[in-house]
Amino acid sequence: MNPNQLFSLSGKVALVTGATKGIGKSIAETFAAAGSQVIVSSRDQGRCDAVAAEINGAGGEALGIACNISHKDQLRGLVDKSLAAFGKIDVLVCNAAVNPHFGPLAEISQEAYDKIMNTNVGSNLWLCNMVIPGMAERRDGAVIIISSIGGLKGSEKLGAYGLSKAADMQLARNFAVEWGHANVRVNCIAPGLIKTDFARALWEDPEAAKRAVAAYPIGRLGEPDDIAGAALFLAGRAGSFVTGHTLVVDGGSTIGGVRYS
Repeated sequence: MNPNQLFSLSGKVALVTGATKGIGKSIAETFAAAGSQVIVSSRDQGRCDAVAAEINGAGGEALGIACNISHKDQLRGLVDKSLAAFGKIDVLVCNAAVNPHFGPLAEISQEAYDKIMNTNVGSNLWLCNMVIPGMAERRDGAVIIISSIGGLKGSEKLGAYGLSKAADMQLARNFAVEWGHANVRVNCIAPGLIKTDFARALWEDPEAAKRAVAAYPIGRLGEPDDIAGAALFLAGRAGSFVTGHTLVVDGGSTIGGVRYS
């Protein structure tokens, strides 16, 4: 097969949450460059419109639709507006997430726990339930949930966040089993430390960044485009036989030792 066809999203419609910065924005831009019509979503309509305008100005086709994923009625509105604009959703990227608690699980409040689990897991559950049936009718669809290597390891400070991200991996596995018969593929990407605003406190400080890089055999931290490339693989023909999988994109940090040179 022509390599261009393997990574083409021509004729597809992609919905990306958390798409106005960082990983989500890079995925939206990459998908548009690959030929997809893109729905850019985040909580702020102005930011959605700005990113959509950037994509349109670069020759792509995008529409901004604001949505707070913590509210189920807004998720329903996001899906309905997307379908009204483009008629279908071929690729769903669940990228938006929160982390209101930094510390041990012993200190987490009920409010913070509920917010993390309802937003990072619950919203993905509801959004998939709203979008996947339409994919199944066409017998073609791809869902990508942005998880984290935090879901694969324990952490003294990010345990609750990691718990939610581990749950997302199981969510993808279960949806893959439930909908595989209809040719709907559901996968996770588990990024390592990526240089985004979400993780700024972990990489902006020079000493902290130096310690972090020491754990990455590839010798650098990740960039949003590193994740966008993996998402393009899972969204297109190239990834058509991959489902229920968690693709770890972390520069080797989960398998490598500390670098001393």
